Formats: sequence, structure tokens, C-alpha cells
Amino acid sequence: MADKTAQNVESLGFFARIIQFVKQVISELKKVIWPTFREWKTYLLVVLVFVGAIMLYTGLLDLFFGWLSVLVFG
Repeated sequence: MADKTAQNVESLGFFARIIQFVKQVISELKKVIWPTFREWKTYLLVVLVFVGAIMLYTGLLDLFFGWLSVLVFG
């Protein structure tokens, strides 16, 4: 069964394969369950809070190691 599918794909021309790929992508995108606006806002808020926390953590580490290097190297 897989051999027939492989032969059919190989027999298609270059542009026919591109068109087939785009059709398959559109078909798969129709199956996606997109988030509602409320879910989208929640996800956005979670990402922004997480990025802010990582920025704060990295900034504090930078300040600490900067202070430590001044202390050690004068």
C-alpha cells in the first residue's frame, strides 16, 4: 500500500507536489481547534508573566555577579 502512494507522489510533477502539499496543509489547518479570545488573552498573560519573571531573575543574577566581580577584582 505504501509503495503505491510513494509511486503516485513520485509520478507527480514538481508543481503538482507543491499544490498537493498546500492542499494537505489547508486540510490539516481546518482540523485545528483555535482558542477563543478569552483563552488567547489568558495564554498571552501567562507568557508575559513568565517572560517578566525570567527577565527579573536574569537581571538579579547580572547585578549579583557584577557586584561580585567588583568586590573580587576591585
